[in-house]
Amino acid sequence: MGGKNYKTLIVALCCCLASCVKDKPPAVNNTMPGATGNIYIVCEGSYGTPNASLYAYNPAQDSVFGDIYMAVNKKPLGEVFQSMQHIGDKLFLCINQSGEIIVLNAGNWSLAATLNIPEPRYILPINATTAYVSTLYSNQVYIINPQTMQVTGTINMPGLSAEGMCLYYDNVFTASWDTSGNKIFEVNTNTDQVANAIPVAGYAPQEILLDKDQMLWVLAGNEPERAGTLTRLDPSTGAILQSYYFPVAAYPLKPVFNNTKDTLYFIEDNYYGGTTNNGIYRMSIYDTVLPALPFVAAVQNQYFYALGIDPLTGYIYIGDPKGFVQQGSVYIYNQQGTKLKSFNVGLGPGHFYFDE
Repeated sequence: MGGKNYKTLIVALCCCLASCVKDKPPAVNNTMPGATGNIYIVCEGSYGTPNASLYAYNPAQDSVFGDIYMAVNKKPLGEVFQSMQHIGDKLFLCINQSGEIIVLNAGNWSLAATLNIPEPRYILPINATTAYVSTLYSNQVYIINPQTMQVTGTINMPGLSAEGMCLYYDNVFTASWDTSGNKIFEVNTNTDQVANAIPVAGYAPQEILLDKDQMLWVLAGNEPERAGTLTRLDPSTGAILQSYYFPVAAYPLKPVFNNTKDTLYFIEDNYYGGTTNNGIYRMSIYDTVLPALPFVAAVQNQYFYALGIDPLTGYIYIGDPKGFVQQGSVYIYNQQGTKLKSFNVGLGPGHFYFDE
């Protein structure tokens, strides 16, 4: 399994899948945004080409700021910008295929350091001097010191391709995005050792979130070999509280909670151009079945790839990659499902980071 094969499937099955936008988008601003109040858009770029980019949208100014890293540092960001994290006064950017974490000064986006880590995926802060980094295709989770910006150790995982991570008191629950595995792993942050393996409903777990009741939600599957599942479980006992099974044709991804963490949003994608199992879906954490209809439907020959909820406004941010063959678009919706605005960003918008 793996992210490369998954991205190849997307590109191979989808060409220029753009939809019409009638509202007037905010213009891309050639100046730099302010140091605060920004919503960052992680634009992955295309696999095989170092054309990833960092965009920002400032809601107060209603302005879009494009390719900030290139503008400040005068060089490309790299190949496949997977995720980012703000720790202290630094921004840590995981550049997956380039095999490095690029560290920026948060105030001016200038390059502060580079950490060489193979296939970095996500960064989870543990405390002031420790953060975990998940990696693709290996059985390693890397430990870094975000103050000294150095790699300080590794954790040997029982499964390959550590992906999503979730901090729960002194433990980190880690997904192993491997089609042969159906467990998440509990790591004790005091010892940096795996303490437990917990079965979930499906294979290839990839995302882990914590709801308002302090229960874990695990998204698994989302690969051609494995149908998607959601599992709600008690992290204190490992007991499965509810299992949800997606249709074989559905490709669920990018789950996020609303601000009160009682409603789960996620994407379902139809990479063949149809509208079935295609759009943004939402459900209460107490629902016993998956939603049948999307909250925001994708149109024919369209699919979504990024999803985020603004913690200040509750607005829903959606990324449309347009087949990874042209500039992507971002759509903003309110909680009633009304589209408020849209704007263009870099190639392959994959994640949002709300740094407001």
